[in-house]
Amino acid sequence: MNTAATARTPLTHVPLSTRELPSLEPLKPPWPAAFEEVGTARLHVRRTPGPDGTPAVYVHGLGGSSTNWTDLAALLAPVAGGTAPDLPGFGYSEPEAGFDFTLDAHADVVATHIEAVGAPVHLFGNSMGGAIALLVAARRPELVKTLTLISPAVPDRRPDVRRLSDPRMALAYLP
Repeated sequence: MNTAATARTPLTHVPLSTRELPSLEPLKPPWPAAFEEVGTARLHVRRTPGPDGTPAVYVHGLGGSSTNWTDLAALLAPVAGGTAPDLPGFGYSEPEAGFDFTLDAHADVVATHIEAVGAPVHLFGNSMGGAIALLVAARRPELVKTLTLISPAVPDRRPDVRRLSDPRMALAYLP
């Protein structure tokens, strides 16, 4: 056996960078919150300070809560104050009895919240919150001044042969 061919060199640690890593601590602790009646829902809502003008509304994603927006809201506070509600069934917001956990139902709650805030707003949505924000903007454009979607969970309905391997998928493309 050729020992030269099977000899291994010792592993060495070679850093990708020698720069100091940024802090993983949030910029600010979560903003103060209170429960608010929004239509028939009782939402836990965080309010972020900011100048007078068009407020922002931040809609979190699946499994998230209003605290997901703490850092971004802090960075945007010089430009816009806002609200970040916990959607029904998330964070501290308990769902009302019989709540329908569909995107449509959540979009209705967000639209009612925006009406209470005072429309139009800068509407932000992440993941499932992006899909909800998109529904609100499409159905109630008068409530939304700007729409910002961050990795929105929206369905891709473009035709693709790989999706048609199941013949039932063709039904998804019918009007």
